[in-house]
Amino acid sequence: MKITDLKCAVFGSNPMVRIVTDAGIDGYGEVEASKNYLKPHIMFYRDFILGQDPTDVERVMLNIRRVGAFKPWGSAVSAIEMALWDIAGKAAGLPVYKLLGGKVRDRVRVYNGAVRFPMSGASPEDYAENMRKMKNSPENFSIIKQGIAFHSQMPHQVPNFSYSDPVPGRWHRNRGLLTERGLNHIIACVEAMKEVLGDEIGLALDCGPGWTVPDTIRLAKALEPLNIMWLEDTITGDYTPYVLADVYREITRATSTPIHTGEQIYLRQNFRELIEGHAVNVIGPDPCDIGGIAELKWVAEYADLHGILMAPHGTGDGLFGLAALVQVCAAMPENYIAFEYPTGKPDWWYDIVDGLPDPIVVDSHIDVWDTPGMGVSFNEKAREYLPEGEEDFFD
Repeated sequence: MKITDLKCAVFGSNPMVRIVTDAGIDGYGEVEASKNYLKPHIMFYRDFILGQDPTDVERVMLNIRRVGAFKPWGSAVSAIEMALWDIAGKAAGLPVYKLLGGKVRDRVRVYNGAVRFPMSGASPEDYAENMRKMKNSPENFSIIKQGIAFHSQMPHQVPNFSYSDPVPGRWHRNRGLLTERGLNHIIACVEAMKEVLGDEIGLALDCGPGWTVPDTIRLAKALEPLNIMWLEDTITGDYTPYVLADVYREITRATSTPIHTGEQIYLRQNFRELIEGHAVNVIGPDPCDIGGIAELKWVAEYADLHGILMAPHGTGDGLFGLAALVQVCAAMPENYIAFEYPTGKPDWWYDIVDGLPDPIVVDSHIDVWDTPGMGVSFNEKAREYLPEGEEDFFD
């Protein structure tokens, strides 16, 4: 079997990769919805993989892996990797989890990162009300993640929040020392959310990046009695192209509140210092950024050797990304906690993809399916959503 073409089309906001072979088997990989601009970068790799055997996944990846980079550029490499595994599973007549070592679990736990409701403000009451809505969502999530501080509108809506002027924009560079008022406001919001959740549902906090070390330690120690699941990305994260493991280690050693990072990191080599130095308690690589699902599993195994927990990121990965997460998390070691549940946006995604269970999530878990490959596929309705000029994507 040989690769004969690499195609890419943007469905809504998600770039979709399709790898075509001379055996009539194709494979799909999805890029996060926040990266609708990545098609040219994906197509750059076409000539590197043509003529290769797609079932030799590692050999194909060696041709392109080092020509990627930290988020967002690793997404192009990751989508191609997942499409290769889709082909390999279909060619073998096996679900991808079988090719990754087989099941460790029959169902995988997910946490809420994408089933969201608009925030009406940034007060403790607003956070409590928003948490009530998420607690009552039909998925019955056992862990809910909420954005605070620099991963929220607090810098803009809370007067005198920090000693830095707030910077607008999606990829803002907000960073700096919090005022006492700002820190107390965050603590009050977290207390309000925990009052809603009690000890029934775990609360994880998406914090930044942008925090200083002293503020992170102050917050972490203040929240120790609340048994927060983790503080995520206080120092680095999102589109930060470096790791700073030594800085994270200083925080982790100062508190019993679990410290988490990793969604922006590309490739196993860039997790080495975090893991070997026990710089964090939890890592959360995204299969759409780390370099794919095999890379994610490798890092999970290495983290397990060092007593570090795994909670993969995935909020924007879409429905094909969801399928990939189910497959790899089924085969992960026992340091696995849960993965961040992605949704299809807009809602028409659920009309054009076949193979997902209905409902997808029951009591915060997804049953692992046994369909060959990733187990999901486009149906004929998908042609209606092809962008102009991409009509040959399925041909």
